[in-house]
Amino acid sequence: MSWIRMIHEEEAEGELADVYRSIAGKRGKLSNIMRIQSLAPGAMQAHLDLYMELMFTKGGLGRAERELIAVVVSMENDCRYCTLHHAAALEAWWKDPDRVVRLRSDPASADLSDRETALVDYALELTREPAALNEADVESLRSAGLTDEEVLQANMITAYFNFVNRIAEGLGVEAPPEEVEGYRY
Repeated sequence: MSWIRMIHEEEAEGELADVYRSIAGKRGKLSNIMRIQSLAPGAMQAHLDLYMELMFTKGGLGRAERELIAVVVSMENDCRYCTLHHAAALEAWWKDPDRVVRLRSDPASADLSDRETALVDYALELTREPAALNEADVESLRSAGLTDEEVLQANMITAYFNFVNRIAEGLGVEAPPEEVEGYRY
């Protein structure tokens, strides 16, 4: 399941048990990406707070746009765990499984809007070559109709998934089918 020890729910005590209950209450169940952080419950709580803020806060980017970024960044990083999780979430928002399959095979084939294409292009460039970005890249997002708040959200969500992909890949976090299903989107 992973390459380091994880404390499971039935073994959790104190702060960790509290964090586990909080996660299950907010997300519907506990994921392996959170369990892998069980040896550091304070960091796990901070991670959950950041995730909830970036992915579920009202205003700015729509939920499908946020999941779109999560999927393309995770695909680019070859992170199976996050790709599976967020492709399932994107499917719940798009309600078009074939479109998600097309996105995963080639984003250009997924009938993306100009706004979605701008988000994908920005997320991929920030993931591949962050130092190559410049003001023109942000202007491309504005030209596609994004506000500065939405540009910041796109940047932070991209950065967040680069971070989480490295947790998942660096510690061998797995995503069996029962792990991917049953979350609140």
